Amino acid sequence: MTQTPPQRGIVVFSGGTAANSLVDVFNDITRKRRCSLSYVIPISDNGGSSSELIRVFGGPGIGDLRSRLIRLIPPSHDHIHSLLNHRLDPDPTLALSSWQSLVSGTSPLWIPMPPPQRELIRSMLNHLNLEILKRARPPLSTFNFSSASLGNLFLTGARLFTGSFEAAIYLLSLIGGVSDNVAVVPGVNSMFSHHISAGLADGTVITGQNAISHPSAPTALPDRSSPAFEGENGHEEDRETEDAYLPGSLPTLRQPNIIFSKTEEEELPSRIERIWYINPYGQEIHPAANPKAVSVISNADAVIYSIGSLYTSIAPCLVLRGVGAAISSSPPLRYKILILNGSIDRETGPRSDPMGAVDFVAAVARAGEESQGRMGRAGKEVWRRYVTHVVFLEGEGAPKVEREELEKAGVECVRCWGRKGEWTGLRYDGMGLAGALEAILGRRDLPEKSRRNTLEG
Repeated sequence: MTQTPPQRGIVVFSGGTAANSLVDVFNDITRKRRCSLSYVIPISDNGGSSSELIRVFGGPGIGDLRSRLIRLIPPSHDHIHSLLNHRLDPDPTLALSSWQSLVSGTSPLWIPMPPPQRELIRSMLNHLNLEILKRARPPLSTFNFSSASLGNLFLTGARLFTGSFEAAIYLLSLIGGVSDNVAVVPGVNSMFSHHISAGLADGTVITGQNAISHPSAPTALPDRSSPAFEGENGHEEDRETEDAYLPGSLPTLRQPNIIFSKTEEEELPSRIERIWYINPYGQEIHPAANPKAVSVISNADAVIYSIGSLYTSIAPCLVLRGVGAAISSSPPLRYKILILNGSIDRETGPRSDPMGAVDFVAAVARAGEESQGRMGRAGKEVWRRYVTHVVFLEGEGAPKVEREELEKAGVECVRCWGRKGEWTGLRYDGMGLAGALEAILGRRDLPEKSRRNTLEG
């Protein structure tokens, strides 16, 4: 019996937390289609424990990558998942005590871990610990372990040990038993930090991913822990403290972002219009995408823009040089599917003027066009180059879907079933979303007539 050759892969653009709820859906679809699955994830995260690692070591923002890698660890490696998904205590003193027991090997977290894996992970944590001690300048500057993610600490230790960001990702995937068929690809492969700014319709500019998406709560640490502050003359004061920031870096990029809320969000004064990368001094730059990211897009059968933060998870990958051209011009790439969020958030508001499906599609197209140096709003004539289908939920709190306008532009709309969200809006039902995506992509294990069970005319 002749075997059907594997199909071209699927590429998912996403951030961390929100899209983790859809991982099983994506895994199931690629298993049935017998194709590869690649997640392209930005490295502009500068919130939570990532902000402290960036302050001390520089380097990429790894929070979203770590979140996806941990989510992909199968149940057979639950001991790895439990350890690397663990966060230290919010209290800095208790967190430091827990960290010291981890690197010494006495922590109860090690009990379920087989010795070979324990010693491999512990060696990376000890390497990081040595680097932390070398960089400490007490009493003004010491590493703050408050709420630190062990997954972030492991990835940073592995990156510093190997001198390679992708080697660190590979090592975590290997010890976590992540399927060889699944790849987590950083949008930019770099040992340096990359930050973004957002321009609002009223002319306001917001700097840093955390400030755009989830502004920090006041830190519980004393002011002396801050690597920089502004004096009475408005200039950055000279400090004896040493950190990984270049002299003259924007103070907004240097402030601690360890504590922030993902549920309580203050609305922005007006809509976000565009996202761009900046250097440490706030000047716009246009970094090139990771060649591996461009390669998986160019050889894919479908790209999916997942739910989550449109402007801090999806757009930072799309504006990278090389990505827009790969999406809009690769002949094998037939399906470009936008899964619309089930609610309006800080990035897609304000609630007095919320974004609709047309605005989501236009934002994706604009980012893809700006990736190729074509600045400004993207006209309807280019929308289909970046989005061929919109999957959406219909109900209270969900974004409005202007079906007639989208379909005139060649973008097909597919309604999906969902349920009421925990706080607001709607949430996708896994089976319903899988059915909608299979109807678009075509299933290899069911007859064609099954499509009409999901599509809404």
